[in-house]
Amino acid sequence: MSDSVVADQPWNRQRLRSTNERLLLDRLRNHGPASRAQLARETGLSKPTVSSALAALEDAGLVREVGTLAPERGRVAVLYAADPAAGYALGIDIGRSWLRIAVADLDGQVISRSDVRNRARTSGAMADLVVATAHRVVAGAGGDPAAVAHAVVGTPGVYDEEQRRVRYAMHLPGWGRAGLFDRMRDELGVPLEVHNDANLAALGEYTYGVGAGSRLFAYIMIGTGLGMGVVSEGRLFTGAHGGAGEIGFLPWAGSPKPRTLEDAVSGEAVVESARSFGMTGQLTAKAVFDAARSGQPAAVEAVRLEGERIAHTVAAAAAVLDPDLVVLGGGVGHSVDLLLRPVRETLRALTPLRPKIVPSRLGEDAVLMGAVATALSTARDVVFERRSTA
Repeated sequence: MSDSVVADQPWNRQRLRSTNERLLLDRLRNHGPASRAQLARETGLSKPTVSSALAALEDAGLVREVGTLAPERGRVAVLYAADPAAGYALGIDIGRSWLRIAVADLDGQVISRSDVRNRARTSGAMADLVVATAHRVVAGAGGDPAAVAHAVVGTPGVYDEEQRRVRYAMHLPGWGRAGLFDRMRDELGVPLEVHNDANLAALGEYTYGVGAGSRLFAYIMIGTGLGMGVVSEGRLFTGAHGGAGEIGFLPWAGSPKPRTLEDAVSGEAVVESARSFGMTGQLTAKAVFDAARSGQPAAVEAVRLEGERIAHTVAAAAAVLDPDLVVLGGGVGHSVDLLLRPVRETLRALTPLRPKIVPSRLGEDAVLMGAVATALSTARDVVFERRSTA
């Protein structure tokens, strides 16, 4: 036997042990508690290998005993489960009006959360608010802050990794300043990723909401702005530079002056339409939808027009992506019950491509839960590597 083969053997054995341990841990996390015998049957590993791997996982604090199973015949079997408290993930949703932050355990269960009004007037003050709120939420989780393995931030715009800044976040003044997220990362003391909010909302709906099982679906976020997230076979499609889904920049031809689709479809567009139909006073999109729900003619017309414009947005997405499902969410998503009929009727007149259209199940939590789901994916890997090599 050559020296190189001998030198390789310990590394190969360690890698094999690590692979077996991860296989068992993933099985327990994805399908719940199981006995040694059951794990051996389902994974194809030998019983001694399963016993050895479980012992290592238990020593590392990744697996714990959760009970016993008493069969009709034979010995009582110990049941094992992945320990959800082995580490944590941090999700952050930064919006113009609200900041939402949550800590979840490794099972994806949110154990601490805070929703605060975003009253910051500068980007620096907003970064301070994020850091302070995140520290408070982590403290509320009751565990060791160092156990937070990964964090994900959802924000309007597209994060430019090379420039270290957000682009296209027009509704958050100063948010495109370079270094803001580096500063938050340093002050939080946690590895931090930055993603577009509509993309995370789409992942949130895929993981926890109506998108589960969809082959390809589009999440259209209608609120202060307009954005779209696309999930194909469980994975986000973000394009070459992260700008896929920025449909708000599409030109809108239904106006005598040059406008974008965001100008025509956002919450502000609903208010503008309502005023053009005769509504007066201090108007918000919510006020217009509430008035439409009570039958106020000008508001009803404004909502009908909004539905028609959303149908054009869906038609564009259908022509390019051919999704099997379109989810309507964002601030305007609260009133999808009023919009679905005009959207569907207009879509029938516009195109033969008619994907199923449904409201968001997660509502205003879609971005936050997408951030949690994305952070969890990395946190589970990090925790396994930390604990299994300790």
